Amino acid sequence: MAAVDSFQLLYREIARSCSCYVETLALVGACYTVSKAVIFIRDCYSLIRLHFIPRLVSHRDLSQQYGQWALVCGASEAIAKAYAEELARHGICLILISSDITNLADTAKAISDTYGVEAILIEADFSQGPSASKPIKDAISSKDIGFIVNSLDGSLDLSQDFTDLSESVVWDTINRNIVAATLVTRLALPTMVERGKGAVVNISAGHCLCPTSRKAAVCASTAFLDNFSRSLHYEYGHRGVFVQSLLPFRVSSRGSEGYGPAGWLVPSPQVYASHAFSTLGVSHRTTGYWPHTIQVVNQSL
Repeated sequence: MAAVDSFQLLYREIARSCSCYVETLALVGACYTVSKAVIFIRDCYSLIRLHFIPRLVSHRDLSQQYGQWALVCGASEAIAKAYAEELARHGICLILISSDITNLADTAKAISDTYGVEAILIEADFSQGPSASKPIKDAISSKDIGFIVNSLDGSLDLSQDFTDLSESVVWDTINRNIVAATLVTRLALPTMVERGKGAVVNISAGHCLCPTSRKAAVCASTAFLDNFSRSLHYEYGHRGVFVQSLLPFRVSSRGSEGYGPAGWLVPSPQVYASHAFSTLGVSHRTTGYWPHTIQVVNQSL
């Protein structure tokens, strides 16, 4: 009995001596809960402000705000093609650049017929060095270029060990993803800066934003385009040129029977482009699609 009384006495003494620590821990827990609630409210506000409110407001006159023509590099990519169609829907004429324009002829004609805008095709092989820039210079010389859209080449998104990549794939990765975006932007940006208006949109890959095993080359290309965009923003944002880095996650791909199954997490290129287009002029760095933004938030928790 004495042992029991001694244990109860010991317990009361320990509880009394630790009461101050319990209160401290409760205060820390309350502060942590409040901080998480504030972060959650902030993220919800940012999500609504970026992805929902712009889709509710009236459409802007993009040709007056930015310019009449758009230069789209990597136009054979599904997202770039859908983004070009969104531009055409708003009355913007297109210059579509690709290393192979065979599959773009029908797309350009369909866009012209549907939206009543001009669509020019340019075949440019950026592995040829300076000679690749001549047809682009000729095409933009007398145009009011308001948009530059550069897209990562999805065909080079290979899941392979870096040492297993062939030299030709490495060179293609550099030329199509890095050289192409850099050169096209360099050719068209000066006139934007001179006029004090324009937009540069670089589309890469959100799932490769962090270092990923067996995707070293495409992760490096994504990092380049993302940092290239952010650097251009700091350099030319105050001079009237809006620069945006788009970092989409999975988008349904086209197969022999059309686009694969699409859902709210994996949208079709058209749905993604429509959402991403509404963020133009609002955010300098975004996934472009609200479910993808939620994925980013979840990964950061």
